[in-house]
Amino acid sequence: MADTLTAERGAGDVPLAEAVADYRLALLSRYIDDREITLRQQSKVFFQISGAGHEALCLGLARSLRPAYDWFFPYYRDRALVLALGVTPYELMLQAVGSADDPASGGRQMPCHFGNAALNIVTQTSPTGSQCLPAVGCAEAARYISRRDLPGCSARGDEVTYVSLGEGAVSEGEFWESLNTACRLHLPVLYVVADNGYAISVRAADQHPAPVHELVRGFRGLHIVRIDGSDYFQVRKKGADAVAHVRLGVGPVLIHATVTRPYSHSLSDDQKKYRPHDELDGEQGRDPIVLLERKLIRRGALTKDDCERMREETKNEVSEAAQAALAAPRPDPITACDHLFGPPVVVSDPGEPIVDADAPPVTFGEAIRLTLHERMRADERIRVFGEDVADADPDVMDEVPGKGGVFGVTFGLQRAFGEARCFNTPLAEANIVGRAVGQAIRGLRPCAEIQFFDYIWPAMQQLSQEAATVRWRSNGSFSCPMVVRVAIGGYLTGGSIWHSHCGESIFAHVPGLMVAFPSRARDAAGLLRTALAGDDPVLFCEHKHLYRQGYNRDPMPPEDWRLPFGRGAYVTRGERATVVTWGATVHRAHQAAIALGDNPGIEIIDLRTIVPWDHDIVAESVRRTGRVLVLHEDTLTAGFGAEVAAFVADACFEYLAAPVLRLAAPDVPVGYEPSIEAAVLPQIADIKRDLETLLAY
Repeated sequence: MADTLTAERGAGDVPLAEAVADYRLALLSRYIDDREITLRQQSKVFFQISGAGHEALCLGLARSLRPAYDWFFPYYRDRALVLALGVTPYELMLQAVGSADDPASGGRQMPCHFGNAALNIVTQTSPTGSQCLPAVGCAEAARYISRRDLPGCSARGDEVTYVSLGEGAVSEGEFWESLNTACRLHLPVLYVVADNGYAISVRAADQHPAPVHELVRGFRGLHIVRIDGSDYFQVRKKGADAVAHVRLGVGPVLIHATVTRPYSHSLSDDQKKYRPHDELDGEQGRDPIVLLERKLIRRGALTKDDCERMREETKNEVSEAAQAALAAPRPDPITACDHLFGPPVVVSDPGEPIVDADAPPVTFGEAIRLTLHERMRADERIRVFGEDVADADPDVMDEVPGKGGVFGVTFGLQRAFGEARCFNTPLAEANIVGRAVGQAIRGLRPCAEIQFFDYIWPAMQQLSQEAATVRWRSNGSFSCPMVVRVAIGGYLTGGSIWHSHCGESIFAHVPGLMVAFPSRARDAAGLLRTALAGDDPVLFCEHKHLYRQGYNRDPMPPEDWRLPFGRGAYVTRGERATVVTWGATVHRAHQAAIALGDNPGIEIIDLRTIVPWDHDIVAESVRRTGRVLVLHEDTLTAGFGAEVAAFVADACFEYLAAPVLRLAAPDVPVGYEPSIEAAVLPQIADIKRDLETLLAY
């Protein structure tokens, strides 16, 4: 018997031992599916989604990929791939039963949401297509890291970033945004689109006007490969060529592979409701395991008895793995809140920063700019990117002054640190944040900018589902140290509906995302230093109105002065009433207190960070004053002030001498004409009025 098997249609030679070994892995993958289905019917597994029909594609590609060398962003049909990379049947069954010993998530994620830090299988999410942008960021980081010696970072010069998705997921905009950047930067990304014809019950014909391999033809630099994903030998040949192309560093490859889906989308679905019998019967004839078995028998690699013996062996192996997993410990409910955030940055009580008596004060925006320069000098892992953040095209840099953001906050960063560390991105907010996620997972410290808060919403999925959940969903195996700076707020005169809003409460509702909202220059510097040193995603809100004001200027605090998150500050002290606020309303509260006359007794607290926020300082103040006004610029309904007010009612009720008052914007957008803007946003007169009401109790 020959040592190699020659595939049909000139697919080349495949070592005999490899083909037989992959046949065995294909059986393992299928029988794990079958065992999960049985256990689901017995209510011992709580969800099931299969990789059936995708085995030959996954196993054929895995032969050209390198576990713990390449990086992998799989999707839920890639069971056979992760088996080939080194994940065991027992580990997959641990996830299916939700065991605490599940190495992918500790029972936090449903089956087939793979993750293995040792093998570079990045913890997976459920939103379809959202993994594409972090994959591009991962490849981007690999190129950057491979040319530098950075602490906690490693990369190979020829590594491949693998990302897979179904044909339905290519309808998602994030897939197209990722292709845009992968092709423009010639990144080593291998896209694998596994096309089984259906996105649950939606036919491919209802998704696209043409197959994806035709739709992507306009992307210059993208190498496109079509594969019959049911033909193991064709996948071995064409897949090897595709991976080799990526390893050469000439740019991304997209494989469009047709595969089958012999089982329903998941056990929550019944494809007999929408697929005709003859179509389902045809699926059986294209089953990749059946096709591979026939070829191995026909060519003398295996006999029918060999195949039957292997089927029994793999069934028994899966059965033993399932029994062992069912006996494994379940998560302790007390651990449910573990790994939401990493250890906090160690910050000793900063107190007042010690500065020279003649140190010049700097504006809020300048403090942020200087901090970015300072931290980028100290840490080469920090990269700043977003819309308009660079100074200029390098070819004309000597001829122009440079831009550095629409507010000038990143001015000079590109000149000082080069285009690899400060660069412009496409006008695509999900692209900016998603790439930051991928870079952060590789150990970099990306500092992305969203130009205006009002346009942050395309990035919401990347912020809330990808960035914020990395640590929790992986049970602490992965982290996402990144900062997203965003210009926020109104009081601009002319900002109108699309440049004037706050909405920090929405992001405070995202578990795993930290939110900073400083009001003065020194606090901005101290909090940004802490954010860039941390190991978690931070939304860093920079109020536009505060960038150039005079009243919130401070001397630049020394480089070792950092502010901890969750530590508020007293702006004024008093005994009659407490104002809890943050951002641009801090100064307005102070002005309103002054307007009340001499010694008004108003204590003003600047929270400085929203997640976490300082419960202790609020409680201490309210217990003394007995009266509290919660003031913020965001809309009243479900604004973050409601959270503060609820806390005061719960924790300080016995100390209250008056109702808890809230002052915020009414539930309408901010208008363009100045009088409309003034009518919407809280003004000094409004604050004074509410304080007078509060003091009258």
